[in-house]
Amino acid sequence: MILFPNAKINLGLYITAKRPDGYHNLLTAFYPVGWRDILEIVPAKGSETTLTVTGRSVECAPEKNLVMRAYRAVAERMPLPPVDIYLHKVIPDGAGLGGGSSDAAFTIFGLNNLFGLGMSTAQMAGIASEIGADCPFFIYDRPMVATGIGDVFTPCEVNLDGVPVLIVKPKVHVPTRDAYSRVTPRTPDIDLSALLSSPVEEWQGRLVNQFEDSVFPLHPEIAALKEELLDMGAAYASMSGSGSSVFGIFPGADSAKLSLVAAERFPELDFFVSTNHV
Repeated sequence: MILFPNAKINLGLYITAKRPDGYHNLLTAFYPVGWRDILEIVPAKGSETTLTVTGRSVECAPEKNLVMRAYRAVAERMPLPPVDIYLHKVIPDGAGLGGGSSDAAFTIFGLNNLFGLGMSTAQMAGIASEIGADCPFFIYDRPMVATGIGDVFTPCEVNLDGVPVLIVKPKVHVPTRDAYSRVTPRTPDIDLSALLSSPVEEWQGRLVNQFEDSVFPLHPEIAALKEELLDMGAAYASMSGSGSSVFGIFPGADSAKLSLVAAERFPELDFFVSTNHV
């Protein structure tokens, strides 16, 4: 079975409170985009489950990879034969795009289909939630407003299908812990779902990623990248998650021309133009 785990971007991200357990409550919208890894799950040749990772380097031992954690989480609940898993990494790590979480969620989905386990979407999302707060999003894989620690999901009607979204990953890694340590929680005075139902052209300056306040002073190159996307004509630009990737939304743009411009502007950076979103 071959699957194509996709990335996500955050449309707005607000840290609303620090919790007694040390986590933070969030308000954000997750939106799926078409930057994808490649995941293959096949019956094992041997007696043990294996994971082979190719493509982008992943600084994680195979046994600690979220894909293997997903396999073990399913195997704890129901008998599973060993499998060989092949993961080709295309989505950049440390980018705020959820690539690892997506790989884990798609592993759960793939095992369910491959072995006819009969798990419902809610059951798969429940297992995914044990691996990471945003993992269940990729089980649903549709626009969602997330609250709690990013693990309580409500469907959102925002639709960017066919609208080019240019995502650029600078050569910077932003540790999530550092981003959180420098942010001041506050309750936003917006209705996120209502704002997202308005035209994209009305978002800039109103739809905010609060992590930009803490990340941009430390990494001005990320702030400069956001400004460059706006200079290229993006109706809206923002950092995704806690960084370091930045995206711009270009209503009415030609995706092929946008890709050519991006290749000229960012010859040494990873980028992707998503149009047919999940």
